[in-house]
Formats: sequence, C-alpha cells, structure tokens
Amino acid sequence: MAQHKNPQIKNKKANYLFHLMEKYTAGIELKGTEIKSIRSGMASLSDSYCYFKKGELYAKMHIAEYTYGSINNHNPKRERKLLLKRREIKKLENSVKLRGNTIVPLLLYINENGLAKLQIALAKGKKVHDKREDIKRKDMKRDMEREKYR
Repeated sequence: MAQHKNPQIKNKKANYLFHLMEKYTAGIELKGTEIKSIRSGMASLSDSYCYFKKGELYAKMHIAEYTYGSINNHNPKRERKLLLKRREIKKLENSVKLRGNTIVPLLLYINENGLAKLQIALAKGKKVHDKREDIKRKDMKRDMEREKYR
C-alpha cells in the first residue's frame, strides 16, 4: 500500500486575531469528495468560523471541489457538522454565550486512522493594542535572535 503524506491545513491568522483559551479536537462529517480534497491539501481555514445551530456545532470552511468529482462534487462552502462529546458541546455553547467569546478553527488534518479532524479553540477577540504588543514582542525576539548570531 502506498504511503501518502497527511496534509495539515492551518489557520495562520487565528493566533494574531484571538486569545486562544481552550483547544478541542473534533471530528467532521464529510462527503466522499470532501475527504479526497482534504487529502490533496485543497482546503482553506482563512475565512472559516464555527457556530451553533439547534444545539449542534457547525463549521463553515472552504474545501475546494475534487478535481475528478464529476457531478457528485460537493458545495465548497457548505456547513459541516463537527463531532464532539455532548458534554464538550454544552460547555462550549455556554462559553460562547459570554460576550466576546467565539470558536475558531485552528488546524485541519488527517489522523493516523485516516479520519479528518479539526482542531478548534475557544477564543476571545484581541483588541488593537494587544495586536500591536504581539508585533512588538515578536520584533524584539527576532532582533535578539539576530544579535545572538552576530
């Protein structure tokens, strides 16, 4: 059996835009052409978000149509149900009801069993001054690293 690489699709903006509090790993309810697109790395988490509907957690993310999908292809922007334990869903739902909290997708990957998993985080939006502080901290760290090697 041929080994194929497991792609990891990251949401690079999440750490910059949000204070990440708690992380969870959720399964995703997918169609056949969607998992094939993910395996070929044809997904994006840049504009993705999670929300609750009728007590269940859904993610809205872009998974490109599968190249060889013909008429059986999926809608790239469709909502996908996230699979978590009932207790975790209730805890997240109560946390989101607090002002300023949201759920952010961080990482989409294929686990060792071949299943697609989405790492999500309970997050709180950063203010402009927090973002500026992060940039300053990164710049100082980078400058210190440069000085170390001079």
